Amino acid sequence: MSLAQHLTVLEGVDREEPLDVQSQIAVEDEDLEECASKVGGTWRRGSFDAFAPPETTALLPLDPTTPHVAAYNISTARRIAQVTFAIVACCFASGVVFGFASLKPILIAEGVYSELCYPTEEQVGGITTKGAAEDEVPCPEQDLRLNLFFIAASITCNMSSLLAGAVLDRYGRRCCYTASAVFMAVGCVLMGYAFKIPEFDGYLVGNVFLALGGTFLFVPSYQLANAFPKYSGLIVAIITGAFDASAAIFLFYRLAWEASGGAFEPSQFFFAYLVVPFGVLVGEYTLMPAGPYHSAPQLEHKLEKAQDPMRDVHESDEDMSDNELYRVRSLRADRRRAKLDRIEQVFGDREEREERAQQVEERHAASGIWGVLHGLPAHRQMLTPWFVLILLLTVLQMLRMNYFIATIRSQYRYMLGSDVVAEEINHFFDIALPIGGIAATPFIGLLLNNMSVATMLLVLSAYIAVIGFLNCLPFVWAGYATVICFVLFRPLYYSAVSDYATKVFGFATFGRIYGMLTCLSGVVNFSQSGIDALTHGPLRGDPYPPFVFIRSRQYEASLVVPEEEPSRFPDQRLPLIREMTAEYGSIPTSRTPATPRRGVRSSFGCFFFMNL
Repeated sequence: MSLAQHLTVLEGVDREEPLDVQSQIAVEDEDLEECASKVGGTWRRGSFDAFAPPETTALLPLDPTTPHVAAYNISTARRIAQVTFAIVACCFASGVVFGFASLKPILIAEGVYSELCYPTEEQVGGITTKGAAEDEVPCPEQDLRLNLFFIAASITCNMSSLLAGAVLDRYGRRCCYTASAVFMAVGCVLMGYAFKIPEFDGYLVGNVFLALGGTFLFVPSYQLANAFPKYSGLIVAIITGAFDASAAIFLFYRLAWEASGGAFEPSQFFFAYLVVPFGVLVGEYTLMPAGPYHSAPQLEHKLEKAQDPMRDVHESDEDMSDNELYRVRSLRADRRRAKLDRIEQVFGDREEREERAQQVEERHAASGIWGVLHGLPAHRQMLTPWFVLILLLTVLQMLRMNYFIATIRSQYRYMLGSDVVAEEINHFFDIALPIGGIAATPFIGLLLNNMSVATMLLVLSAYIAVIGFLNCLPFVWAGYATVICFVLFRPLYYSAVSDYATKVFGFATFGRIYGMLTCLSGVVNFSQSGIDALTHGPLRGDPYPPFVFIRSRQYEASLVVPEEEPSRFPDQRLPLIREMTAEYGSIPTSRTPATPRRGVRSSFGCFFFMNL
């Protein structure tokens, strides 16, 4: 899975210190706390562009050079159609490569990479056969190459989110959708001809292009949430669920392939699948808006202008007679009030906006650590335990989850001693993976909005420990329990990471922080091939030694989590700002940031059990 596919919010407020930091250095401890509590904020948008300067993420003032589209000028029916199109497109293509567990039995039955075990064509009584049967256990070499087929795609999903973010910020959603259609079409053609022509090995590259197409489709689809600002959170959640649902595409194909007795060949499926990129291309240029819709602060800016009666007065009014002046200004006022009504219909009236603002403040308060590192440069944020610990947890956890998806059948084949039972668990996993992601989506929002970050991390730690324990038990019931826990935990974890990043690091550095997480996670995923080779080689298929090895690499991490709002405790924040503004610590401070102060639990004990 990719971190990019599970965002919780698109934009929000970054905490900022209203006073000059240089003047705070000489303030006594008591005054320093009082000053630190008087914080302001800047509304910023989250971006996957790791190379964008923080200034480009600020949404106010409105940039007149950006070709934004006013949602209040577009009919409700058309905006519903646009959002529906994006959701359906994501259901068909955004995460199709993560249905690998469903596709793998077909690859084995079609003899993909079976030449690594024996010649590609066996002459049996003068009849040419493709190789392995569906229920035949692949040889280690074939299994390793098939797993690499998935590893390359999962790494591509992680790394390409940065490229897609940069293209989105610089060239817009239309360019991303067009690139997505091209990538998917190339992937389908390569995969189709790879199955059609045995001598042509286009499987791995074709799957990589499918992964690229999915990322370039999914990342810009988040922008459609601004088509309905009052329901942007719901739209983000539905698009996220659409990504999870897309893993079922290969499941549906496998069911059709089995029902046809193998007559519905993979080459026919991938050539038929070309209708998806074609549909994306047609829909983008006939239905979708040419540019992004206005964001919440931009609509607020337009709302303020529409409420200003002085905009009815123009310099040219001096040349008009009194009667003409009254008539013209009345027309201007009517148009201004009509525009105000349209904006409020899309954005909400004053009471609705205040209610949403109150909900945001409540979420910030519930997090317990909102804004602790907001306003700091990304390189300083990356040197803190807040980043190092979540990085260690994320790279190892992503390795574990992708490894489980790629090897679930071989693991339980060894643990349970039956390929039939392992196949049944694999088929249950194929169905549960998309359903679990969709079913968990509404509950994830409730958990993240109402739990503190510390409590959420404890929940994740408990989940990881339970899955690790169940995954080691050689019982059928434990296999099914592991699958259920896994499919519910996976979307929760990725959403929690994005939620943690915005609350702790802020939107200004979101691209750099998230980019580092995704890139390093992708790099570490290369080690999955090494674990595969070790399991199939010296360990002879035994998955237990890797389990034990990974659990021996467990890390116990303690986060400093304040009991109250972090604005009242500048220990974590202000010393780092001093370093930032004084050539990294050239100005001495009266106390070190590591010294715990009253009101702070200096050792909360959020232990990250990072086991595979």
